[in-house]
Amino acid sequence: MEIKEMAIEGAFRIIPDKYHDRRGCFFEAFRIEELQRATGFPFQVRQGNVSVSRRSTIRGVHGTRGDSGEAKLISCARGAVLDVVVDLRVGSPAFGTFEAAPLTEDSGELVFLVPGLGHAYQALTDDTRITYLCAERFVPGSQIDVNPLDHELALPWDLSKEPVISDKDRAAPGLRQAAASGILPRYTGPA
Repeated sequence: MEIKEMAIEGAFRIIPDKYHDRRGCFFEAFRIEELQRATGFPFQVRQGNVSVSRRSTIRGVHGTRGDSGEAKLISCARGAVLDVVVDLRVGSPAFGTFEAAPLTEDSGELVFLVPGLGHAYQALTDDTRITYLCAERFVPGSQIDVNPLDHELALPWDLSKEPVISDKDRAAPGLRQAAASGILPRYTGPA
């Protein structure tokens, strides 16, 4: 398995070694010791979530604020998504930048995010299933929402047809407005 840091500090891509035979394939998704060593983050799972979406659904940009910061390990268990990581940390050298890449059930790749980073995705297939292993339990009122259609953020969605998006995400502020309101986390330097 290879764990490599993405262009945004604190975001990592995990690429498993896959073993194929006539039955199909097998791979280790991750080993906690290797993940902790590569990321420098003491990740331990406290909550697991599953999201099921139909094609053209956009979810996010979501993050958490304050001490409830939630590290996440994200994988695509079924289907395919365009996965997007956004640096929401005010004062970060990469504030407001994003990195996008496909996650598919076939690749087995995962994405790991430290607290302070935002996450979003667009379902590219029907019945897409995303799993999130979270380092903290969800704390009501701690979620940060940034509008995934914010023109200034300019995320690379395929908008050839109207996306399916929640009312909450559609009404969320853009990145500039979220920063001005003081809801975004502050950058504290390299881990």
